[in-house]
Amino acid sequence: MPDYSFTAYNSMHETRARELRRNMTRQEKHLWYDFLRSYPIKFYRQRPIGNYIVDFYCSEAHLVIELDGNQHYDPDAEKYDTERTKHLEAYGLHIMRFSNYDLDRYFEGVCGTIDRTVNEILENDKG
Repeated sequence: MPDYSFTAYNSMHETRARELRRNMTRQEKHLWYDFLRSYPIKFYRQRPIGNYIVDFYCSEAHLVIELDGNQHYDPDAEKYDTERTKHLEAYGLHIMRFSNYDLDRYFEGVCGTIDRTVNEILENDKG
């Protein structure tokens, strides 16, 4: 089992993360203000981890949530995202990705999927 006491928080990226928090996309704002901000387990937005800044992070569940706009479906971006995911998984993190389209069209379903995943991870960590 991975050692979850190390989160790889990188304070060198805090200025950029603060800027991203001030300039969230419409979908990031929707997920944050209408679900994650009041979720019973703490989530952070635009959290520096290693060499990356993730959209949303829950330290208790070791979970990263990424929202992908159209730019993520370019072949170069897909390659970058694959490497990024491998890097984050090396820290023992779970990665969830949702397209902006899915968030716009199926918001309740996305929220339900996040909730189920958080609960499954926490339940598995108990055992």
